[in-house]
Order: sequence, then structure tokens, then C-alpha cells
Amino acid sequence: MAWLEYLLPLIFLFPLGAMAVIVLALRNLHDARVRSPFDAHQLREPGQVLRDRLDRAFASLFLNGALGPILTMVPLVYGMGRMLFASEQDWLEWALYGLLSTALVLLFCFLLIRDFQRIRRMKLGLACELAVGQELERLIRPDAHPYYVFHDIPADTYTIDHVAVTPHGVFVIETRARTPPFDANGREQSQVAVERERLRFPGWSERLPMRKTRQAVQWLRHWLARECRGEVPVRGILTLPGWDIDVSQAPGDLLVVSGEGLADLLGAMSLGRFDVEVHDRVIRVLMKRATLTELKDIQGPSV
Repeated sequence: MAWLEYLLPLIFLFPLGAMAVIVLALRNLHDARVRSPFDAHQLREPGQVLRDRLDRAFASLFLNGALGPILTMVPLVYGMGRMLFASEQDWLEWALYGLLSTALVLLFCFLLIRDFQRIRRMKLGLACELAVGQELERLIRPDAHPYYVFHDIPADTYTIDHVAVTPHGVFVIETRARTPPFDANGREQSQVAVERERLRFPGWSERLPMRKTRQAVQWLRHWLARECRGEVPVRGILTLPGWDIDVSQAPGDLLVVSGEGLADLLGAMSLGRFDVEVHDRVIRVLMKRATLTELKDIQGPSV
């Protein structure tokens, strides 16, 4: 049966097919879209449309980069199987397999070049939109505004998630994401009890989030006192989005909230005396530290 000579070599393609299935299952691994834990709506930032297109472009680059080597090997692997089962060697057929693999290599090289150029154009467009959006934010948050928010401020060995400067004090804001469990009836258990040194979740407890927040508060308080040559009122806030917070046993030095209505909470909270001169100096030193960190990231590590 001559047709078996063409059917049996397909056995050698099963491993390649399994790898292709895995690649297809992982094609959305780079999807960076996130949804709000408050209302489940997608969180949107300046240039969100370009961000979504960039995610799809990266997914295409991943598919072409991962599937390309697999598909280019298919004619060669099938041809090797044909050589094992064929009763006669047909060099024209072997040459055809080689030409097909070469054509697939050229095709995927073209696709990879196209994806690379498209990603580069999109990143440039996204950078332009972010730059314009940052300038527009000055309409609602000018440099002289009494409220100022910094993100990812580096400490000595870690990074502080957010630092908010208000006319009434400086707030260190750390965020922790935890998934609420379900009970036997399928209802979500989303209440966490705040104690002096730990967070008691349904089924487990944690001490590290509160300890890290206190550590960040202590570092920032000492650093601002050195940079501003005076004491600066600093308080820590730990946010647990999506959770119901029981603060009946909460300590007084640390505030644990869900994060909803955080802006109104910061606007109404006063930490004591905070002179305008000290307030402006705090913003300047934090801006300087953030700028030096950005320059260090751009220049790269020194050798």
C-alpha cells in the first residue's frame, strides 16, 4: 500500500503539533489590560487604544516568533519520515521539501520584520500621546498645586508605591492585591480584620504588608527630615482593593482602607502643622529624587 508511505511520516509531526497547541494557548500571555476591583470596568489611561493595539502587536510577534520555527520544521521532519518509509528515493521530492521550508523561513522573517516595525511605530505614537496627556494633566494638577502625587518612589532597597503630598501632610500609600476566597455556598468572603501587627484574612493571616508599610513610613520620615532640615508629618496607608475592612482593632499609626474614596479621605485628613514652605520643599525634593531615578534607569548601570 503506497499511501502508507505518505501517512506514516505524519507520526513524526505530533511533537511539533503539541508545541504549536501550547504556543496558541499562550498567545494572550502579554495582555496587559486590567480591570478595576471596584466596578470591574477596564482601567483606561492616556493612549489606551494604542496600548491595546500594542498588546495585540506583541501577541502577533510572539506567535510569529514561536510558531515560525515549528512550522518551518514541518516539511523537513515530514521529509525525513518519508525517507525512512519510502521504497525509492526521489530527490526531486526531497528538494521540494527543502524549498518549502526555505519559503516558510522567508515568510516568517518578513512577518517578524513587519511586527517589529509596527511595534516601533506604535511605541512612538504611545510616547507622544503620553507626553501630551502629561502636559494636559497640568490643567488639573499644576506644579504649584497643594496636592501632588508621586508613583514608585525608590527607597534604599525597595520602592514605595505612592507618595501623596497634601496641604495637611505626607502620605505613604502601599497597595496589596489579594483574591477573596469563597465559602462552601459559593459566597465571596471579602472581610479582613485589621489587628495591631497583622491582617486576618478568611483562612490565613499576614504580617508583612503592615510591616513593609511601617518601614516605608519610617524611611520617608527620616529622609524628608534630613532633606528638608526639619520634621515632616508622614502617615502610612495600606490599601486592599476589593476588601471590606474591619478596623475595630486597628492600630492608630497605620490606616488600612479598601482604596475606594481614597482621594476624598486624603483631602479631609490632617496630620498636624504643615507649613507652606515645608510643603513646597517636600515636593521639590521628591521631584528631584524621582528625576534622578529616571535618569539612572535611562543611562543604565555603570560598569
